[in-house]
Amino acid sequence: MKNSEKPNQTNATQAKADQTKDIKNNAKINIVEPSSDAATDLKELFVDSLKDIYWAENALVGALPKMAANATSSGLAGAILEHLDVTQLQISRLEQVFDLLGEKAEGKKCEAMAGLLKEGDTILLETTPGSVRDAGIIAASQKIEHYEIATYGTLVAFAKTLGENDAAKLLTQTLAEEKEADCVLNDVALNTVNIVAAE
Repeated sequence: MKNSEKPNQTNATQAKADQTKDIKNNAKINIVEPSSDAATDLKELFVDSLKDIYWAENALVGALPKMAANATSSGLAGAILEHLDVTQLQISRLEQVFDLLGEKAEGKKCEAMAGLLKEGDTILLETTPGSVRDAGIIAASQKIEHYEIATYGTLVAFAKTLGENDAAKLLTQTLAEEKEADCVLNDVALNTVNIVAAE
């Protein structure tokens, strides 16, 4: 039995070695040359990421009223408008973080948020007003929240690593708010909107 297993183990080992070689060869083809203004250390990447989410939050302030206006569930519309107020506070908090770092508060287009907002517009076009559209609005909103949760989690980690503890505290506050917004949307979906949409 042991002897018959050896050729299979050898074949598997060789297959893994071949696969590793293929990955390394393909990786050489996919190497991306950095742009002239690319980040060269963690602090630069941190600031660049802050500019990205600063743009994203400002774009969201423009998009949330449209989502609320298209929601038929009063609970959903209320949750969205409440988060609009929170988002404006988060923008102020980001400005504080820039100030702590001695950086100018400025945005850099966030391609991820731009794509998520575009998807939200598409969902409005592809659903009829009512509970089905509300379910779509929640789905789009939760994708945005999950992106923000991932982003703020990373920013907190960067701030802590860089010893920017005051910035980390501010960003942790925002992270908690994004998690709370996701929970509120989930409750609205599970307790009312999805149930009505399924009828």
